[in-house]
Amino acid sequence: MASSSYLRMENVSKTFGRAQALSNVSLDVRLGEIHALMGENGAGKSTLMKILSGAYLPDANSAIYIDQKRVWISGPHAAQALGISIIYQELSLAPNLTVAENIYLGREISRSRFVSRSAMEEGARNILKRLNANFGPRDKVGQLSIAERQLVEIARALNFKCRILVMDEPTTTLSERETDKLFQLMRQLRSDGMAIVYISHRMNEVYELADRVSVLRDGTYVGTLDRSDMVPETVVRMMVGRDVSSFYKKGHSPEGEMGTVAVRVQGVGDGRRVHECSFDVHRGEVLGIAGLVGAGRTELARLVCGADRRASGTIELDGRRIDIRSPLDAQRSGIAYLTEDRKQLGLFLDMSVSENLNLDVIERDSKFGFLNRIAARRRSRKATELLSIKAASSDVAVGSLSGGNQQKVLLARLLETNPRFLILDEPTRGVDIGAKSEIYKLIDDLAKSGIAIVVISSELPEIVGICDRVIVMRGGRIAGSLKGPEITQENIMEIATSA
Repeated sequence: MASSSYLRMENVSKTFGRAQALSNVSLDVRLGEIHALMGENGAGKSTLMKILSGAYLPDANSAIYIDQKRVWISGPHAAQALGISIIYQELSLAPNLTVAENIYLGREISRSRFVSRSAMEEGARNILKRLNANFGPRDKVGQLSIAERQLVEIARALNFKCRILVMDEPTTTLSERETDKLFQLMRQLRSDGMAIVYISHRMNEVYELADRVSVLRDGTYVGTLDRSDMVPETVVRMMVGRDVSSFYKKGHSPEGEMGTVAVRVQGVGDGRRVHECSFDVHRGEVLGIAGLVGAGRTELARLVCGADRRASGTIELDGRRIDIRSPLDAQRSGIAYLTEDRKQLGLFLDMSVSENLNLDVIERDSKFGFLNRIAARRRSRKATELLSIKAASSDVAVGSLSGGNQQKVLLARLLETNPRFLILDEPTRGVDIGAKSEIYKLIDDLAKSGIAIVVISSELPEIVGICDRVIVMRGGRIAGSLKGPEITQENIMEIATSA
């Protein structure tokens, strides 16, 4: 390890029962650097950071050094006292409290045995000014945007005299403009001498920000690269243990050339955010829907699948007009919709893998009010093998799985309904690179089987890599379409921005 390291974690191991989550992992981070921590879901990144933040205790013989001194992090308060703060993907703020109250939560300023709100507001105002925040200390956190709440988390870390800041997938729910502002702030904090550990599955962000990158695989340390050595092929090989030569799989041949229209959407709108959108999807075709945040992509998908009420338009499936008033109507008609928010709107995290997989087809296994559990388990086992879902058993809670495996469970549940038309909204959001490759292959295989597929994605390389045609939305309308060699990131952005 480099002598200039401010944080050193050496031979860190962690077991949960018989499962070895980490095995002799080492990491060193310097002051004044952004250090990316990468690896597939389940590689051990979160476990390592939870040990650093005091949420988990490491196994014996693990060692952590801060500023050349060995430390024992017995809990979150001990980590804070050592200048360590972590900002999780799910923010840990109290929405009913003010910004100042959240910043000083647990470290309130008292005067004459009473909490001094004025002193806390003044301190919060100074920190917010440093962060160029456009909100004040008296604003309620529940009324702030996600990006503004992240600023509150960072402000709280600064108030705790943080020297080591861990950021876990901070851009997942941010727009491109909000992401740019966050990156500017991170560079400012790096210039101020802070050590930042940055966890992200988005390779382009890592290449843009990181001074160094360390890679974990299957709970072990693979290696660290300096910025000059960060070649995409090298990082991917370190993460997955193999070359990913054909990352975007496209072996299907859509029947669009022969005019086999599976789905026809005409004049669909809600009169507010989506206006008279029309498009066709051919059998065996992957149609991409692109556009900037707020363009109306998800809103259009929700109108088609009955999640929101349509004000206008018709939908035809295999030449027959269908009346869709609810998601259940859509499912019965052969339409399946993968939501962009799997945790809030897709999965029941406290229920088991088997229960989630069988939820939409439970009536198949029911007779006289009794569930055929043998048939349900057989279906779960088959789906788990088909999609390579990594779980200790089908009885474990879905919430305990990695993001990629959660997404596969949701996909498997939709496929059990035997859809003829599949709408996938951000199918690889928050998913590691290995799981992404598997999902792309699955999409390709489904298209080969003749299913008409729509993919909505904010990742332009994904749209370019897997789609046969692309429609681009702007301001709630379809602004243009591209096919074949026309499908490039530059052409998509030109239409999306009306450049």
